[in-house]
Amino acid sequence: MNRLPFLLLGAAAFMLIALSAPAAVAQTSTTTTDSASKFFAASLAFGLAAVAAGYALGQSGSAAIAAVVEKPEVRTSALVFVALAEAIAIYGFVIAIIILGQTG
Repeated sequence: MNRLPFLLLGAAAFMLIALSAPAAVAQTSTTTTDSASKFFAASLAFGLAAVAAGYALGQSGSAAIAAVVEKPEVRTSALVFVALAEAIAIYGFVIAIIILGQTG
């Protein structure tokens, strides 16, 4: 069964909830809309990167294990592909830090 529609539906629901959150935060505290938008952008950048990294890690990890079982000498190449998939989450974290560090 294809899980992509469920993943997209969950992402859409998350975005709808997250879009309504900055308005509620701005009304109840001294947080400005600009600051709330930064927090939303940073959480969206890291959250989507983490979901993508998890999906990529699952796909590349299972393929790497299958390849190593059949041909043990491809272990290093398989490990490189798995590490590249894990780097997606690190990129999302770096972008979130950059977004939060901006002033103005």
